[in-house]
Amino acid sequence: MITVGLTGWGDHDSLYLTKEASKNKLPTYSSLFPAVEVDSSFYAIQSRRNMEKWTDETPDNFRFLVKAYQGMTGHTRGKIPFNSEEEMFEAFRLSISTMAKANKLMAALFQFPPWFDCTKENVNTLRRIRERMGEYPCALEFRHQSWFTSQMRDRTLNFMRQEKWIHSVCDEPQAGTGSVPIVEEATDRRLTVVRMHGRNTAGWNSAGQPNWREVRYLYRYNEDELAEWAARLQRLEQSSDEVCIIFNNNSAGDAADNARQLMHMLGQHLPEIPQEKQPEAEQLDLFDM
Repeated sequence: MITVGLTGWGDHDSLYLTKEASKNKLPTYSSLFPAVEVDSSFYAIQSRRNMEKWTDETPDNFRFLVKAYQGMTGHTRGKIPFNSEEEMFEAFRLSISTMAKANKLMAALFQFPPWFDCTKENVNTLRRIRERMGEYPCALEFRHQSWFTSQMRDRTLNFMRQEKWIHSVCDEPQAGTGSVPIVEEATDRRLTVVRMHGRNTAGWNSAGQPNWREVRYLYRYNEDELAEWAARLQRLEQSSDEVCIIFNNNSAGDAADNARQLMHMLGQHLPEIPQEKQPEAEQLDLFDM
């Protein structure tokens, strides 16, 4: 099974063309896609109240890929707003427990920063995190090339299989050590995640510049690029029961269009985006000369 979704549900204007859709974005989104990546959890561990609300607003078969809080992946590089790491992980586990109990948690996504390279210390960090997360499914995404050099690629993948990490495969610009190549491998029979970050090489290393987040993911995949991914997804599907592809190239609103384009290529049902109905008088005037 191939599942297609987007990062977040709030910023995809092309999906919310009616007043009702704009007021009820998540219910509208979940009528169009079967999955979403929750990225607000990266900036702050979400309250159970939020998680319960989102769980209740979506269909029974809808699922969430919840991004791990930045303090858990070393992005903060400073003091975490918790008394201890254990307290931080406990808060995150409690946050995602509502979705897990409702069978709507796809996985917790641990995306590590570009400075998290392949060292013994960092391998031990991954072991410690996986132990703290217990039975919750966890996906792992790297941003440093050292994990996938010719010498380390197979060892990294074997480690992920042994430690029960779900592979988050990346499509991103090849822009130095702070990016990883496409590694078309599954590490878990149940699930493989694919995240489409775009291929804006010039914007990838723009961190620290004004509006860098808007620049980094500014990219629209063309038909040939999506066709290549359709074939990859079908190959990955042979070694994972589910392959979930998440489009993150939303700086200019391209993610939703690309996702629906791929769904069409895969022969999947493409729900209609809600449109405002024209008043009857306007409809009658359509044929007037």
